[in-house]
Amino acid sequence: MGSHGIRFRRAVTRLTAGCLLTAGLLGAGPAVAETADPVTEAATVVPVQTTGPADKRFNLVVMGDGYTADEMDEFRADVDKHLGVLWSIEPFASYRSYINVWAVEVPSPESGVDCDPGLDAPRRDTPLNMGFWGGCNPDSVQRLLTVDSTKAAALADLVPGTSSANRQIVALAHSDTYGGAGGSYATASGGNALSSLITPHEIGHSLGKLQDEYDYYARGVAGGVYSGPEPSSVHHTLLTEEQMREQRAKWWRWLGERSEAGGVIGRFEGGLYSTKGVWRPSKHSIMKTLGYAFDQVEREVMVQAISAKVNLVQAHTPNAAPIGADRTVWVDTLHPVGGELDVVWRLDGRQLGTGGARTIDLRALSLSPGAHTLTATVSDPTPFVRDPAVRGSAALTRTVSWTVNRALTTPEDEVEAAFTGHTSTASPVAARSVVHADTTHPTRGTVAVRWRLDGRAVDNPGNDRDLDLRSLRLTPGTHTLTARIPGTGAELRWTVDARPATGSYELSEPLRTVSRPGRPVEYVYDGEFTMKLAARDDQPGSVVRQFRVDGDGWYTYYGWPTDADAPFRFSPGGTVIDDLVYGKLGKSRAVPWDDATPDYGTHTVEYRTIDAAGNVSAAKSFLVTLVEPGR
Repeated sequence: MGSHGIRFRRAVTRLTAGCLLTAGLLGAGPAVAETADPVTEAATVVPVQTTGPADKRFNLVVMGDGYTADEMDEFRADVDKHLGVLWSIEPFASYRSYINVWAVEVPSPESGVDCDPGLDAPRRDTPLNMGFWGGCNPDSVQRLLTVDSTKAAALADLVPGTSSANRQIVALAHSDTYGGAGGSYATASGGNALSSLITPHEIGHSLGKLQDEYDYYARGVAGGVYSGPEPSSVHHTLLTEEQMREQRAKWWRWLGERSEAGGVIGRFEGGLYSTKGVWRPSKHSIMKTLGYAFDQVEREVMVQAISAKVNLVQAHTPNAAPIGADRTVWVDTLHPVGGELDVVWRLDGRQLGTGGARTIDLRALSLSPGAHTLTATVSDPTPFVRDPAVRGSAALTRTVSWTVNRALTTPEDEVEAAFTGHTSTASPVAARSVVHADTTHPTRGTVAVRWRLDGRAVDNPGNDRDLDLRSLRLTPGTHTLTARIPGTGAELRWTVDARPATGSYELSEPLRTVSRPGRPVEYVYDGEFTMKLAARDDQPGSVVRQFRVDGDGWYTYYGWPTDADAPFRFSPGGTVIDDLVYGKLGKSRAVPWDDATPDYGTHTVEYRTIDAAGNVSAAKSFLVTLVEPGR
């Protein structure tokens, strides 16, 4: 199962398993006829997902090249597909609310991009000069898809509040040919079967500074023996498991845990383009094989990287000067989809029992005369992080402090109770998500939020700004959630989608089918067979289909590498495509030198769906028995 393109540094093309990682260089490509107007004049910025002000969010800016005005619907569909996959992968699923998404639509005079699929293909007149072969360079490789970085930056600059410090650019080429590149900017062909899996891998590089875990430098050539020192990469090591535990080094905290990418976190040989002499945490993860998840080690890095692009404290009671003890003090926080942030209040170092509330009334504390120090510490208790240094970093912990003096008097205000921010009501929310509603902040008193589900009051003590729907154990179906401010007409209303998309499978004709009471249906084959996964949902949006074999990691279904509409093909030894191996039944095989011994016998294939709201369906399964030919 595969990885993608190549890697690029300091303007030197380096063939590897995966991406083209750049140091801010994604070339201008060949000289072609330019459009009459500057690229920005024909562009339209479309907000796809807005979770907050751009200058307070991590911004994903997606732009297309080679899509004509009549083909812009294809660009929008490609964006939807890429985002659907991204939101199905942790930690993007849980931290989706930290990310704004913008689409920059630029109609192209001509359809397609340069040198697609070969050097003899025509050059096209397109706004971003995207092209395969490293921009039509005969010394490059076909799958290297470049973009004019200056023009891409100019388009991204059209999004107010974004800069290179708080955004990631993804450029999609109007092509079904496999290809991409990554680093400062990421590129991918919009319509290829594997293209939507390239995007999270590239963001792993550019945002998380994660390294490739490939055990080869050029496709089809084993990487040899690693001879360097202990890698600086957090997910590569020379240490044994015992040494990691003894030294409390690398991923020692995760050893023995079931890997999100399959198997358990341990020590697997190969990585950093070497076959031997260096080890990685899991057998396969998204940094080794497209289609799998980030393992726990990588996921922890990505949580910190995403969180470092934002501030957990979005706003707070002004603290530039001392405040009186006759008022309320407040903090507004971010709201992860996957859980609630903790807020701990302390007065002169002593923790107060506030139950995580975002507002505290100083009048109830009966402060003694003189100056006091009040602090609010906002932290993310996510189980995705185990390293105390990461937990305590500014990405996951922020503290605000005030000097409080009882001698000061706070002027009365006339702040009207109202909602100031909330989870979007424009589309359904998942039954496994956290919904939030922020309010205004009177100087005296607290604006309360009351939640109801299908008209029934929902108890939500402490932090009433967040409601974790998972705690409600919703029955399958559609529900109505409301948030109200008592005594006012202010109300928010959401549709809660508690019915995951349904999945189904279609297999090629087996030798025979076996049905036994109490067991999944069994299909018997003596060679390769195909599997097509389909999904249906009663809500709009892209649905991601996944499968796994014999309890291995969940793998995103994309059709077949050469054809997104073709079914996935399983075979005893796997199918080699462009020096990578796909679809070996049983023990997985990623490269030609991996063990190709057929795993005859019975295997369990599970499948599930992840819908646009984020609901994950329960896994269903069937059995496949692979028999030796002639038996």
